[in-house]
Amino acid sequence: MRFGAHMSIAGGVENAVLRGHQVGCDAIAMFTKNNNQWKAKPLTQDDADRFNAALIETNIRPVVAHTSYLINLASPDALLWKKSIAAMEEELKRCELLGIPYLVLHPGSHMGKGVERGVARVADAFNRIHVKLPSLRVLTLLEHTAGQGTNLGHTFEELAQMRALIAERQRIGVCVDACHLFAAGYDLRKPDTYADVFKRFDDLIGIAHLKAWHLNDAKMPLGSRVDRHEHIGKGKLGRAAFRNIVNDPRWRDLPGVLETEKGPEMKEDVLNLRVLRGLIEK
Repeated sequence: MRFGAHMSIAGGVENAVLRGHQVGCDAIAMFTKNNNQWKAKPLTQDDADRFNAALIETNIRPVVAHTSYLINLASPDALLWKKSIAAMEEELKRCELLGIPYLVLHPGSHMGKGVERGVARVADAFNRIHVKLPSLRVLTLLEHTAGQGTNLGHTFEELAQMRALIAERQRIGVCVDACHLFAAGYDLRKPDTYADVFKRFDDLIGIAHLKAWHLNDAKMPLGSRVDRHEHIGKGKLGRAAFRNIVNDPRWRDLPGVLETEKGPEMKEDVLNLRVLRGLIEK
């Protein structure tokens, strides 16, 4: 795997790359704008040029962007749904300008209207987006979720249903998070249960569509459906689960990025990356 961490874009998008290089990342995750605001300052070609120059200088690849947390493509509210579609289109265009191959999205929340309606709402949104933006190279990755509240996507079945209803499903991949999988009830700790999880994934979605990992340990127990990240080896998953992940040849060259808490000096990222690399069997 190409290990990395989520990096801040403070001061310019290229700084996410430089910060990643500083702590020893092979890949990085980032937002392309403030993740808690609808609007953002437009990106320029100069921004893109500085960003790509930093990638060439550091050999960091790939970059995995993440959408704003405000977007809810499953929303039953017409105004929020349309606003979310417009925001998603803008996020895709920002990634396209920067040359970022993957954009991760939480599928959204059905807000009490039921899974079937929520899944159909997400698919309808993507069908509209894809018609409007026919030539983008960016792949949207639906993130598997922990299953809190009415959030969609905590089962492989729900993700498969979304993809099945999207006309251009080749533009939709999946990002899995170790913490979310565990919280949703998928046990990664023993080799046999780990193998069962990804046989199920392959049967329902297809291993080829898994394009990125979020490598986070879990503070809460198996099946809790509570999303609380912990440092690698310090949580309920433990090092055994991550040993299974990092030595799986199916994830060779895929980005595996941390989303764990850290201070301004990012020492926690350095330590977590060291732990992950130390689990690789020579």
